[in-house]
Amino acid sequence: MEWTDQAIMLAARPHGETAALAVLLTRDHGRHAGLVHGGQSSRHRATLEPGSRVAAHWRARLSDQLGHYALELERATAAQLLDEPDRLACLISACALIDTILPEREPHPALYEATLALFEALLLDVWAEVYVRWEVGLLELAGFGLDFSRCAATGRELAALGNETLTHISPRTGRAVSTSAAEPFKDKLLPLPPFLLGLSAGGYEEVKQGLDLTGYFLERFVFAQRHVDLPPARRRFVERYTRQQTISGMDGA
Repeated sequence: MEWTDQAIMLAARPHGETAALAVLLTRDHGRHAGLVHGGQSSRHRATLEPGSRVAAHWRARLSDQLGHYALELERATAAQLLDEPDRLACLISACALIDTILPEREPHPALYEATLALFEALLLDVWAEVYVRWEVGLLELAGFGLDFSRCAATGRELAALGNETLTHISPRTGRAVSTSAAEPFKDKLLPLPPFLLGLSAGGYEEVKQGLDLTGYFLERFVFAQRHVDLPPARRRFVERYTRQQTISGMDGA
């Protein structure tokens, strides 16, 4: 049993004395693990970094076995971000979320393409806004999509709200609420950053709102159902992003 596929490295852990257990997000075979012979050697270091794009050849005697990988490095994505620790932390967060959420061997080609697009965006100024949108998409894939199409209280679509817009999200249902409908309950609702509706370019404050929003639903409606915690890599990214933007704001004051 064998196949060849394009893949993104999610994680690698030592296995035995010299091998490594590699977990990949493949284009056509989903999240898939396999052993890499000699994977603990320096020769494989760049290949096994989270975010690396590889050509993967998997082989096993039977389809349900762990099997072995032969990997060819195509792009060392993390190496491009060594001077941008907040963006590197973002990449590692994305890989950790996929590794934790996705079931084994279930194809998700759209997520694969979206993750490649996210990695390309990490080289742009709008990388943080793209990451929040990526997490919104991950929530939908995990079965808890947020609804920005209409007001949950009035049923009116965004385009029909006139001078109003959608400003908050129900923490119970993940559905958006319009300005006037949200007013009496603002202390119980979550802010909806305008850039997610295409109404602004984003910026630090809106990105932080977006990270708080997606983090809330990931933690309570995705990870809690699996009885696991939000990955530490995701928490570290949010902490680093918040700290870095605060320092930048102080330097610019």
